[in-house]
Amino acid sequence: STIIRNKEHEAMKTTMSQSAKATTTTTKLKAFAAPQARPLPVIVLADVSGSMSENGKIDALNVALKEMILSFAKEPRLRAEIQVGLITFGGRQAHEHLPLVAANLIGGVEAFQAAGATPMGSAFALAHKLLEDKEQIPSRAYRPVLVLVSDGAPTDAWEAPLAALKASERGQKATRFAMAIGADADHDMLAQFANDKEAPVFRADEARDIVRFFRMVTMSVVSRSSSATPDQPVTLNMEDALSDDLDLDAL
Repeated sequence: STIIRNKEHEAMKTTMSQSAKATTTTTKLKAFAAPQARPLPVIVLADVSGSMSENGKIDALNVALKEMILSFAKEPRLRAEIQVGLITFGGRQAHEHLPLVAANLIGGVEAFQAAGATPMGSAFALAHKLLEDKEQIPSRAYRPVLVLVSDGAPTDAWEAPLAALKASERGQKATRFAMAIGADADHDMLAQFANDKEAPVFRADEARDIVRFFRMVTMSVVSRSSSATPDQPVTLNMEDALSDDLDLDAL
């Protein structure tokens, strides 16, 4: 009887020991579980003024953004979750065309319509406000990417809003790309926005160049999101985007 009890006691000790080990292993696995992906915001400031309706520019811009968002949506969200926000400026003031949201949750984007003036200063102010919104862009987010595209000169007061954007804490840390579309774009002003030393301002001479530019932006952002250090900026690489398989009607 005593022997049986001792055996039962030893069996209970063994079971308890195995249970404790299993709990410890589970705890360790939880500790090493992949952390939640951090947001990587990409904010596009798009010129939708009347002149963008010429020479297929607005159509190419719509195609380029659609292609970029689809590419972002396919990326695995391991370290970084790519988010996209669209700010348009045309008419009298800038508008939030698409609130900042994870790319994989974007079912579609309403096509841009070109009309009116070029209130770029209003767009800078709206982008600044979005950057500093801690609810939209939490402190754990990776450094944002700002993309400015325009085919003309600002028609509102832009110097102070741009200076405030660039001087802000997050504006300073952001990677800022710019594209000048056509000969009438204000290249010098766009150069004040851009901070990529290797490619200060990309020049689009024709509609297909707009698609090429956004392909470069896509590659740069995807490289960041999949790297071990997503906070490090990646320079635009023109050579990677120089494919001639662009069929604007197919997208």
